[in-house]
Amino acid sequence: MKKIITYTLCLLFAISASAQNPRPAFKPGEWLKFRIHYGFLNASYATLHLTSETLNNVPVYHVVGEGKTTGFASIFFKVDDTYESYFNRENGRPYKFIRKIDEGGYTKDIEIDFDYKQDKAVLMDHKNGTQQNFTINNQIQDLISASYFLRSNYNLEEFKEGESINLDMLFDDDGVFKFQLKYLGKEILRTKFGKVECLKFRPLVQSGRVFKEKESLTLWVSNDWNKIPIRIKADLAVGSLKADLDGYNGLKNQFKIIMD
Repeated sequence: MKKIITYTLCLLFAISASAQNPRPAFKPGEWLKFRIHYGFLNASYATLHLTSETLNNVPVYHVVGEGKTTGFASIFFKVDDTYESYFNRENGRPYKFIRKIDEGGYTKDIEIDFDYKQDKAVLMDHKNGTQQNFTINNQIQDLISASYFLRSNYNLEEFKEGESINLDMLFDDDGVFKFQLKYLGKEILRTKFGKVECLKFRPLVQSGRVFKEKESLTLWVSNDWNKIPIRIKADLAVGSLKADLDGYNGLKNQFKIIMD
C-alpha cells in the first residue's frame, strides 16, 4: 500500500495538462491541496506551492510539492516526501530538481542540475555520495516542472479524443523516460466546491504489480484558465484509489463552478 500512495503522490506532482492559454494559467502564491483515499481510508494528502525567486541571478519559479500520510493510515505506514523544482519563468525549462523522501524508512535524497549548454543533467545522490550524468535535450522536464509546462504549452482545442501528449522526463536515477498523456474529452464532475467541467486524460502507466493495466489511471483537470487537477482515479492490482482537490488559494484566474 505504501508504494501505491507514493506513486499517486508522484502522479499528482507530475500531471496537470492544459490547453494553451492566451493569459497565464498560474501566478506566484498558487497553493493546491489534494486528499487521497484508498478504499475507506483517508490515506494521505499532497500540496503544491508556487513562488517566484532567483537562482544564480536568474528569475525562476520555485515549486515545493509535499506528500504525507495522515490519520489512521499513518499508524500502518508513514510517507513524508518533499519535491522541489526551479524552472525558467519564460520557457519552463527546469534548472534544479530536488527529491527528499522517507517512506517507512526507505529514504532518498537526490538533486539534479540541468546544464543546457552542455546538454547534460547531473544527478547527485546525497545519501550514497554518488553522481550520475545524463544526456538531455531542451525539451526535458522534471517531475514538478512538467505540470506547469503542460498548463501553458498545449492547445487542446485542436486535439481530438485519443490523441496524446508526450514529454521527456527526468526525476530519478532510472534516467530519462517518455511520459505520455492521452486526451479523452470533457466531463462534468461533482466536487466539494460544486460541479466542475473538466478535461479528461489517461496517463499511461506500467501494468503489473501496482496497476491492473497500462491504462488503469484517469485524470481530470479544470476546463478553465487555471487547468488545475481536480481528480485522479486508479484501478489497482488490489482495490482502487481516488485523489481529489481539497483546497486551493492564490489562483491566477477564477475557478469556474457550474451553478445549477
